[in-house]
Amino acid sequence: MRTDIDPRNLIGRKAFDRNGTKIGTIDEVYLDDATGVPEWAAIRTGLFSRDAFVPLQPSELIEGTLRVPFDRALIKDAPDFGVGRHLSPEQELQLYHHYGLDISAPPPLPDRDFGNLAGTDDT
Repeated sequence: MRTDIDPRNLIGRKAFDRNGTKIGTIDEVYLDDATGVPEWAAIRTGLFSRDAFVPLQPSELIEGTLRVPFDRALIKDAPDFGVGRHLSPEQELQLYHHYGLDISAPPPLPDRDFGNLAGTDDT
């Protein structure tokens, strides 16, 4: 999904699954803590049902609607963490696993040679 989209413009938009079946309406958008990029959308799946979290990447905003590349049944079975609260890293991990998405580990820190840290003098 494009990262230049204002997340406030997503709220209230309709969302559809990969088959074009309506999932519901976007209730909230959750941003990545580190980057501020929209990462998850909470979609109200019906009048008396709960919100389902869907990943915004690899979803697409097409002609004003969110197209989610998963089946509606999978979306409705997503873990329910409630809306209006911060998603913890553990909850996000559960969601990524639910959708079968790969989470790339951050690259390892480069090896650094800090010289002689023991304070010995080789001269």
